[in-house]
Amino acid sequence: MRERGIIFNTEMVRAVLEGRKTQTRRIMKVQPESNQLGLLRITASTKRSDIGKYHWAESNATGNHVRSKLFACPYGAVGDRLWVRETWSEDFANYYPNDRVWYAADDDRRLDIEVVDGVRGIFSPESNVHVPFRWHPSILMPRWASRITLEITGVRVERLNSISEADAKAEGIKASKPWSGLDGCVGSGGTPAAERFESLWQSIYGVESWQANPWVWVVEFKRVEGVHVQTS
Repeated sequence: MRERGIIFNTEMVRAVLEGRKTQTRRIMKVQPESNQLGLLRITASTKRSDIGKYHWAESNATGNHVRSKLFACPYGAVGDRLWVRETWSEDFANYYPNDRVWYAADDDRRLDIEVVDGVRGIFSPESNVHVPFRWHPSILMPRWASRITLEITGVRVERLNSISEADAKAEGIKASKPWSGLDGCVGSGGTPAAERFESLWQSIYGVESWQANPWVWVVEFKRVEGVHVQTS
């Protein structure tokens, strides 16, 4: 079993904590050079290190002709673990020794932030001082500060646009309900989760990314309970 860090934005961290998110899609670094190529996974090889890796290939009269170098899923395989990197801070550790790390995904923490004399921070009633404070980007989160550990339960590859309604919900996306008027009448419509996932993807990666319809890693996972923040 191997562990790797993975970044989630604040909205997706909340979805994981609420048990709504059990999948994540990430663009594959190696894309096929043409639509004629298919993805193959090495299941047997005289070279042990190649087992479990992938390559894009095309079937022809002589068999499978390799068209790309071998590559592995950068997020791991079934049974491996991912520790979540999220927006965080420990600027106030000396003032809140029993609550060393705060996370931006926790709404109560965000509401505590205020600006005093031009300094952004949080008031510490224990110390009766205004503590300078700022959020640190998720990419800078060290392993000891992570509070969420995930175990990979499945890995597959598919085109981005082929996401189903069920999988969009597994991505942590909620479908919007039809509107209802004050008179109790229910309107038509509502937005499916798959459509809302499309909008979210475009807001993060751009409209061009969705239109390009790249191949993506689909990583399925479950949360590992009982893994706590370390104190180092």
